Amino acid sequence: MNAPLISLQNVGKKYQQLAALESISMTLNQGEVLGLFGHNGAGKTTMMKLILGVISPDSGSVDVMGMAPDSKEAWHSRTKIGYLPENVSFYEQLTGLEVLTYFAKLKGYNKKTAIALLEQVGIAHAMKRQVKTYSKGMRQRLGLAQAFIGEPKLLLLDEPTVGLDPIATADFYRTVDQLKSNGSSVILCSHVLPGVEQHIDRAMILSAGKVLAAGTIPELRKHANLPVKIKPKGLNGAVSSDPKLNLFLTSELEQQTLFVPEQDKLSTLKQLLSYDAMEDIQVESANLEQLYQHYLSQKSAAFNGEKL
Repeated sequence: MNAPLISLQNVGKKYQQLAALESISMTLNQGEVLGLFGHNGAGKTTMMKLILGVISPDSGSVDVMGMAPDSKEAWHSRTKIGYLPENVSFYEQLTGLEVLTYFAKLKGYNKKTAIALLEQVGIAHAMKRQVKTYSKGMRQRLGLAQAFIGEPKLLLLDEPTVGLDPIATADFYRTVDQLKSNGSSVILCSHVLPGVEQHIDRAMILSAGKVLAAGTIPELRKHANLPVKIKPKGLNGAVSSDPKLNLFLTSELEQQTLFVPEQDKLSTLKQLLSYDAMEDIQVESANLEQLYQHYLSQKSAAFNGEKL
């Protein structure tokens, strides 16, 4: 089996007395997309800076493409890395094309590459305008184009969809899917959770520099043990009178909604399907946003317990 593209082992980082990261371990394989989630100050950006080699860990080890990213030997591998910071900043007086051509040349590519990328992110029409005339969304698209130069082997994206409208967001995720299918690895750092989960292979939830949860979405669901929401239509009072179903009626507001443990999902669906009167059925497993809130609330409850 190939070695992971990124490996962090018991990594710690402090800023003066503040622990930004504590004993963080993770791996990222080739062609894998990791979603990195957490509130502001959780440690997401610090983790990205460690992977980029911009800062060094105080404890533990960071390995990127077979070497420490803060070492002198790592400079040549940086051409294979794309990075989009949370707050993109460009030379305001230059045009979009001039900015991107400059970044492309730094990585050994030409103006033709820059034009193709501007077309890919949907701002080719504005490429001869000065960046100071760009909206926030256009600047974000220019930032994405910069990160995509050279089809990087590793892509680090810090809040990439901030300022993007729904169409641009969908285009962005299509590009991420394309890069993944070409073998690129991606760390996607976001606090905008809706729409993310179908584009990631694994999720890591950070809070106050510690890992609250990590794994695939099904693994996180299993561990969280959140119920599946099942809404049958057309059964009226049959649900409440059926002893196999009425145990899962827990909400007075939603009298026809069943909240079913994951392990009872199939047997419940079979029972519902035995009714000829059923017109339709909706099944909703816990989404990423619900899982995120669950793990954060668990941490909060534990913290309050410690205080008490």
